[in-house]
Amino acid sequence: MAKKHPSEIPSLLFADSQGKIYDFPHLKMAGRSGRIFHPINPQDLIPLPEGSELFVVPGRLPVGWDDQHDEMVVLNENPSGVTGSVQAVAAFMAPAYTQTALAAFYRPDDKLPPLPLFAYTAVGWWKGRFWVAGFRSDSDPRQDIKNFNPNRVKKRTLARLKKEQGNRLIKHLGRCSLTYGCPAAKNLFLERWEAPLPTSPECNARCLGCLSKQPPDGPPATQERIKFIPSPEEVAGVAVPHLERAAKAITSFGQGCEGEPLMQADLLKESIKLIRKNTEKGTINLNTNASLPDEIAQLKECGLQSIRISMNSIRPEYYNLYYRPKGYKFDDVLNSWKIMKKMGGFVSLNWFIMPGLSDEIEELERLAEAIEAFGLDFIQLRNHNIDPDWYMDKIAYKSGTTRLGIRSAINYLKSRFPKLRFGYFNPPLTD
Repeated sequence: MAKKHPSEIPSLLFADSQGKIYDFPHLKMAGRSGRIFHPINPQDLIPLPEGSELFVVPGRLPVGWDDQHDEMVVLNENPSGVTGSVQAVAAFMAPAYTQTALAAFYRPDDKLPPLPLFAYTAVGWWKGRFWVAGFRSDSDPRQDIKNFNPNRVKKRTLARLKKEQGNRLIKHLGRCSLTYGCPAAKNLFLERWEAPLPTSPECNARCLGCLSKQPPDGPPATQERIKFIPSPEEVAGVAVPHLERAAKAITSFGQGCEGEPLMQADLLKESIKLIRKNTEKGTINLNTNASLPDEIAQLKECGLQSIRISMNSIRPEYYNLYYRPKGYKFDDVLNSWKIMKKMGGFVSLNWFIMPGLSDEIEELERLAEAIEAFGLDFIQLRNHNIDPDWYMDKIAYKSGTTRLGIRSAINYLKSRFPKLRFGYFNPPLTD
């Protein structure tokens, strides 16, 4: 039987200039919380989940823990027998897993370009396998890699594209499925679980970590943003068959391949009405920055059942420097949250987990105050896909007084709000 946790701290990993990965037994793997490097507790480690990836972190030096001298060490020279420069290694965990420690790497030059938009999780090597700092935060298998047969995905995607050539939204999602490998798009074509409904080429925020649009000096966008506004008929043409046929069906406006869906609020209203005219099945959800409270209220009246509000921090100073809002304020986000709950809707937070910031007691107490004031149904624990150094520089991050650790932070919220649920995905509200 495979070990659940290692019996000791794994070895540090590093890569050479060619990207070949080595372990370095003379140092133990370390983790990072905010800007602080720290030893790793083996009980916080799990085997690298299936479907995860290992990344070489260019220009960054690995940091390990010297357990003999109880100090952190920057590995800045190649060990004997290894040529070229040394580079750090990080893990990008599969969906449904949440990190508890960032990869420990040092940025020797703060003028280096920002890293690509992935989450960088601490990873080490022990007894023939990789171990990462994280845990499974949702048992839902909807994006487990073992559930995606590439040949079946391709066959089903191509068949529907051929059948519905007049629907531009299907065509866009076909590209998401076949080119970008989007798990949500794949599930649409496999007629199961949650289906995406991108609608908006525009946005009223300029998020540092936007996946679909970046300035020239920003990190590379990971996917192309939708270039058109679909019609209500095109949206319903995607949503209705899915809600009718899929078990635990959800359709969600607001995807990584678009801007803010509230910028197309009138389209969303007409689409929801048309969907519900044709089927009462399934859940209609909106992933949103929640910037337009009046539109949230009107969408709820049209049949919207749940919203997921994205949030890097409940503290306005960090929120504003990350989202860089255009024409709305942080109070508008809170008002949307309040309105949706008052109207009987289901509200989730898409909580961007950044060890060192998310688990600060100041952050947790402020979040608890908002939950007490407005109510909350669900928190999605999503690793923040962003270069941590670049991010903390950009939001002018200042270390708080006390960090609980990610697991303890979740337990803190669970103890204060016993009915609050935690996971990774939008939950279906109907069977």
